[in-house]
Amino acid sequence: MEENKEKILEMDLYNPIRDLLIEQGYTVRSEVKDCDITAIKDEELVVVELKRNLSVSLLAQAVRRQKAADLVYIAVPKPKKMFANSKWQDICHLIRRLELGLILVSFKGKKGFVEIPIHPVPFDREKSKKMNKKKREGIIKEAKARYLDFNVGGSTGKKLLTAYRESAIFIACCLNKLGPLSPKKLRKLGSDPKKTTSILSENHYGWFKKVDRGIYSINDIGREELGIYKELADYCYDKLGKELAKL
Repeated sequence: MEENKEKILEMDLYNPIRDLLIEQGYTVRSEVKDCDITAIKDEELVVVELKRNLSVSLLAQAVRRQKAADLVYIAVPKPKKMFANSKWQDICHLIRRLELGLILVSFKGKKGFVEIPIHPVPFDREKSKKMNKKKREGIIKEAKARYLDFNVGGSTGKKLLTAYRESAIFIACCLNKLGPLSPKKLRKLGSDPKKTTSILSENHYGWFKKVDRGIYSINDIGREELGIYKELADYCYDKLGKELAKL
């Protein structure tokens, strides 16, 4: 339906948007005090900034326009496959968070088509948090379930120490030090009361082997992994020692 947005210039966006605003009863002027488009109806001032691509600089420019305008829109060529693009969804969330509007322009031949998927309205952060309650609870649960902060913020390409992996390492330390054990005994030693059985039976990391009914041991892969996570393993051995002293 649309031409390649690389061929669409900022000035190409102007006419379709201008025509729409005029149809809605606005008086439209271009390039007023650095604003690409100004539209006035009664006492309401609307500003539209035109760009070929969405960028941080465009968002910053639009936010500056909010100092003087009642409503501010950013207008760009309609991107391809935008609904299947998670990055695009994140950008749309940011636009809403900044209380900006979004105008998309596409072309069929020389005729322009205007869509306004986002209007500039106040952003309700409390409502947003309620809508993402499960995600919030998941973050808090994961953070509280971890022993210590063994990851480095901002790191990439490294295996993250999740609460699940930490629990598996504690179990591996118990089995490495004490030999084959049952899930029940591991729980008494301080392993996760809800995850212990599934960690052993599912054996997601390939560290464990079943040696008898309900009895598990650590294998060579598990011992090697303990060396990779030495800092956490040392912490787990210390934790195990304290638990054994209580028994």
